Amino acid sequence: MNVAKRLPFVITILTAITLIAACASNGGRTTNTGSNVKNNAAGTDNPASVEEPLSIQMFAGLYNEVPDMSDAFWTEWQKLTNAKLNVEWVPSGDLDTKLDLLLASGQLPEVISAPNFKRATLISAMKNGAFWDLAPFLGDFSKYPNLKNNVVKDAYKYRTVDGKIYSLPGSRAEIDPGIKIRQDWLEKLNIPIPTTLDEYADALVKLAKGDPDGNNREDTLGLIGGGVIISDGDASFASGFGAMEPTYNDEGGLIYTNLNPQYTETIAYFKKLYESGALSKEFSVTKRTQAQDLFTTGRAASYTRSIWWDKEWEDLMKKNGQPDAKILNLTLKGPKDYAVNLTIGGFGSFLISKEVPEEKVWKLLDYFEKSASTELTDLAYYGIENVHHTVVDGQKVLNEQGVKEVNTTSKNVGVLAAMKWGKVISASGDKAYNDAKIAEVATYDEVGSVDPFNYLISDTWNDLWAKYENEWKSMVTQAIVGQITMEDYGKFIDKVNNLPDAKKAYQEFAAQYKALNP
Repeated sequence: MNVAKRLPFVITILTAITLIAACASNGGRTTNTGSNVKNNAAGTDNPASVEEPLSIQMFAGLYNEVPDMSDAFWTEWQKLTNAKLNVEWVPSGDLDTKLDLLLASGQLPEVISAPNFKRATLISAMKNGAFWDLAPFLGDFSKYPNLKNNVVKDAYKYRTVDGKIYSLPGSRAEIDPGIKIRQDWLEKLNIPIPTTLDEYADALVKLAKGDPDGNNREDTLGLIGGGVIISDGDASFASGFGAMEPTYNDEGGLIYTNLNPQYTETIAYFKKLYESGALSKEFSVTKRTQAQDLFTTGRAASYTRSIWWDKEWEDLMKKNGQPDAKILNLTLKGPKDYAVNLTIGGFGSFLISKEVPEEKVWKLLDYFEKSASTELTDLAYYGIENVHHTVVDGQKVLNEQGVKEVNTTSKNVGVLAAMKWGKVISASGDKAYNDAKIAEVATYDEVGSVDPFNYLISDTWNDLWAKYENEWKSMVTQAIVGQITMEDYGKFIDKVNNLPDAKKAYQEFAAQYKALNP
């Protein structure tokens, strides 16, 4: 494994524990650790110890249909956690916008489940006292073994803000997104599986013009996306151009990823895709939900999202009259690196509003401790045996009810234990399917790259980027569609990078990166 590429962010455990313990101890309070979930759930053998379910008001992302909180899965989850959940489910495509509006209003629910723990508006709210600092409650984690041992490595180190821990991690795997392509369409048109970004571009053009769906119309889209700048796979493509490698200016400042030269090369690549017809003409206005519909209904050849969607989407494609549908996640070599992006794991976050009384904070932490157990994690992935899944060849496989009730949305109300292949395997796939899917992406953690700005934080940069981000997005779109030249785009990038506050922020990033990666 290329150590520099993986950015292991090595730091001593002693330093991390000292930082957390220094904030404060838990005052000797005795809590339920959740190591034995059933003993903490309603229905214990000792009636005198039964507590009323903990009512929790939560804001969380919706990635499937709005769930029925009284169905079998949610009934079991709430039973085992002894909780009553009142969730405001927000469609994933609108999540960031709704979160920003919520933070601006100051009218926060008790718990916010956010997909990005370092979103600038969220960091600002933390520093302005909107959320509890959880470090004094967590102490040395002796009362919270699941939150300590079952989360991804360095989860709390990365989310420390000014020495404080405002959020608990949503523990997910490093291997997550894949650049998907319709393998059955490649085979139908006798197109070799692409192994480089250039071959991928050529394959998309052939797919877009080759009528792979057989409707006698040239209406197949190539690459689609939604929710980010070009596609959900921006970071994956940029990794192929080396954009995730720490890049410094002449003064030793660490340049923000989206503004480094390698990322500009990525924009030039998307421009070529657009000109050739390989990139959807509507890329800049397509929402994530629309992109997903385009892909699953057979309108598009390529899309980048979490790998674990493949089986569910193949099944949808087959229901939509595509009996041979097969999705392949590509391993593409770019000019400088592989187009494989890794997460730091645990990127999501659970934050507790400062309006919540201190006594209830302890109870909420007990809830999250239970949610990080292996038992609750297993429930979140597979539901109840013989209700949501059956065991086939030693592996749990979701049935029709399981597919409906146990999904991405159901994993957004608890920390969950980290799983290496958690974002790769499909709960509705059998052992053979999942073994093949793991083999398909087995090299990802070896060749993939991590964006250091997934964890680096600078107030100076947040204030500056708030002024220029929308203009940058507009310039990206204009450059890709040819409304401005790449030279014009480069001049804009140079202007931002040479602003005094940008240079100051880049020095702050460089110092922080060095401290976290000695």
